[in-house]
Amino acid sequence: MTTHTKTPVNLAWQLLSQNLEHHPDKTAYLCNGEAVSYQQLADCACRFATLLQQSGIAAGDRVLLILPDSPVFIAAFLGAVLHGAIAVPVSTALTADDYRYILQDSAARFLLCSATVPAASELAAPELSRLICNESLTGWLDGYPPAELTAPAPAPDELAFMLYTSGSTGKPKGVPHRHRDLLVAAEQYAVQLLGMQQDDLIFSASKLFFAYGLGNSLAFPLYVGATAVLYPGKPLPDELLQLIAKHHPTLFFSVPTVYAQIILSTATPQLNLPMRLCISAGEGLPTAVLDEWQRLTGLNILDGIGTTELTHIFISNQPGRIRSGSAGQAVPGYQIRLVDDEGNQVPAGTPGHLQVRGASTAPCYWNLPEKSADTMLPDGFIKTGDVFLEEDGYYYHRGRSDDMLKAGGQWISPVQVEEVLRAHPSVADCAVASCQVMGLMRPAAHLMLKPDCVAEPALERDIRRFMASRLQDYMLPVRYFFVDDLPRTATGKVQRFKLKR
Repeated sequence: MTTHTKTPVNLAWQLLSQNLEHHPDKTAYLCNGEAVSYQQLADCACRFATLLQQSGIAAGDRVLLILPDSPVFIAAFLGAVLHGAIAVPVSTALTADDYRYILQDSAARFLLCSATVPAASELAAPELSRLICNESLTGWLDGYPPAELTAPAPAPDELAFMLYTSGSTGKPKGVPHRHRDLLVAAEQYAVQLLGMQQDDLIFSASKLFFAYGLGNSLAFPLYVGATAVLYPGKPLPDELLQLIAKHHPTLFFSVPTVYAQIILSTATPQLNLPMRLCISAGEGLPTAVLDEWQRLTGLNILDGIGTTELTHIFISNQPGRIRSGSAGQAVPGYQIRLVDDEGNQVPAGTPGHLQVRGASTAPCYWNLPEKSADTMLPDGFIKTGDVFLEEDGYYYHRGRSDDMLKAGGQWISPVQVEEVLRAHPSVADCAVASCQVMGLMRPAAHLMLKPDCVAEPALERDIRRFMASRLQDYMLPVRYFFVDDLPRTATGKVQRFKLKR
């Protein structure tokens, strides 16, 4: 089941065909009381491919998917890829402006979205076909005949899917991937490092529209023939623990923020959980969270680092080889180097800019040739934008090369938050930088007020309400500092690194 061929194959065909041959009646997904077999999943994926064909969608056209985690998401993603289109999963929590930008940037020809995302269901464009759906696969597209599971072999560089990630200017940037990229991540990380097998039950709190969640809940379980639990709702501690108690997953994927929330919400001295492995990524795992999780559950957490550009995790702690405070060691198949500002490799123990090379690397950024040339280097390495140091083969995060922040596994552009802050009538200027809260990095706002305004608690409350009405929760500053001036370079650029606390 877990063979990775060098001959290019259609991603969706590879993930479905062997499961249909070996166990078509096995449950592939569990979601809100619905159990979906591999046969049912494949039938619905083929029906969606037929729908795209009849809608005039050609190979290479982009298919926008704005859906919560559900079997419909899985079937639509696979069906788009089977058809030869490029699946473009997008967060269900974006603003209408973000959706319009992504629609324009991707030039998507087809939109499948959930009725629970009204900002997306109102999208329109001259050549855009649109279908609104719910989250259940039962009866979905029954009006279309089931087709045979077939797909032509793609060219080596043919694109299969594209994810959008935040850019330094606040505008999302598209990261396209080839058919092989998720297969490489599944083999090198899920199989070789985690030892994932077909009798595993997988549950990811990270959503499918993230690269991390797409690997966890779609590529990995299908690659090994396992079963996965999907949850459309927000990953709140009580709901997650109820699902864990109900389904008994053997592998649990999440981010440090969620692990910390589970710890803080647990009133009992011990928590008995069924997992054999807990995995974390998205942001650095604080030692205090790891230690308390071990005390509370008796389980370790395998922390790692990945990026959308590399598809999934490329540095990770491994079972039986955990070093607290480190992101771990290189995942099999990935090459790591740390370089100084001039591009020269630094010795062990010296911080350097992290660059990675592997077969799952995105070939470019969508419609951003200058950014692509700067990030995707001629020798195959990619700049991650992170600063690490290495000791004894373990890598330790020391910050970002740029000003981007990561909170709860999601990138935050300080520029985007600052633009909203400056719209408040009391704010003359501002800067957003990271601060630590319980060992986790969170955005903090540093505000210069207009001359007639006074820094007082009532004003801070007003600014917090103002921000909460305009930004997503994860982007909101957790602390506000009123300052007389902001540190700047000689050319006037704010030095955000001097504000980090």
